[in-house]
Amino acid sequence: MVDWFKKAIMKKPPYTLGGWKKTQSAKTRRSKALSSRPKNWTMGKRKLSTARALLALSNVTKDAETKKKARADADYFFKNK
Repeated sequence: MVDWFKKAIMKKPPYTLGGWKKTQSAKTRRSKALSSRPKNWTMGKRKLSTARALLALSNVTKDAETKKKARADADYFFKNK
């Protein structure tokens, strides 16, 4: 791994969606996605980060069901931040 990239990743690690699956209920999906963000962040920052990650997922997936559910969850967090 290139040194500058390694330093960048160490400084700001990527966050996953913590077990988010399209087969789960909306409440479970949203809870897991939100809990994947650092607990020391404000709730507003956590919700915004989660919404952006879900929006990114909906933009890159080719699966229609995943796209629909990720977009719906992203919209939920954007509206309730």
